[in-house]
Amino acid sequence: MFHSNILLAFLLTLLAGLSTGIGSFIAFFARKTNTGFLSVSLGFSAGVMIYVSMIEIFPEAEESLSAVFGDNLGAAYTVVAFFAGIFFIGIIDRLVPSFENPHEPHCVEDISKVESEIKNDSVDFDRNKMHRLGLFTALAITIHNFPEGLATFMAVLHDPALGLAIAIAIALHNIPEGIAVSVPIYYATGSRKKAFLYSFLSGLAEPLGAIIGFLILMPFMNDAVFGFVFAMVGGIMVYISLDELLPAAQKFGKHHLSIYGLIAGMIVMAISILMLEA
Repeated sequence: MFHSNILLAFLLTLLAGLSTGIGSFIAFFARKTNTGFLSVSLGFSAGVMIYVSMIEIFPEAEESLSAVFGDNLGAAYTVVAFFAGIFFIGIIDRLVPSFENPHEPHCVEDISKVESEIKNDSVDFDRNKMHRLGLFTALAITIHNFPEGLATFMAVLHDPALGLAIAIAIALHNIPEGIAVSVPIYYATGSRKKAFLYSFLSGLAEPLGAIIGFLILMPFMNDAVFGFVFAMVGGIMVYISLDELLPAAQKFGKHHLSIYGLIAGMIVMAISILMLEA
């Protein structure tokens, strides 16, 4: 089952990751930020991830671990692995300073502000310092996107239909992330081309995370390993939703739209799962 879906899992993870390029494109060519769209899309992504994690991923992981360790111990291991996933992504989030954090929301208008400052020579540039900052930002983005790639890849391996929904959710959340990436990179380099390229390439961290996860885990893949990893994936997705997607949506000033998007994401996933099980 796993091996037959490897190519599909990689392609969906790649497409989800490279959607940061869409966000970068919007940042440079849109006249203003569509905050309503961003709020709804971020909320929708969060709804998909939370619903899938709690209704599909957690029970699947518990079933796999219970088959190996028994019902009581399997349930306990599932809970531990779930919170281990939250702890893992939480540590990564804490290690990345907020300025370089790609999940800190930025707007299209920030690009215009930077352009104005550069044009009026109101920014005191230290080119070497800015270059180092740009490289560090790219590294920070890579670290942030790495677990997302593993989560998407593992979900597609287990269930392509479920994985497709997660890949779409990740892609939607990567669009505003692409904007957030472009702003500090453009500020550091003053180059639209470099900002777009760095933003586009930052998405490669997700398929890279998928490949490394595959190479490390697949030789040892069995029900126990799958259960532990899948439960951690659920924890990672819940953390991303609660700590990054929903707060970012609300910072765009559209609180109710983000909640509407959250509910819509849950409803769409619920209907999709019911249709697949029918």
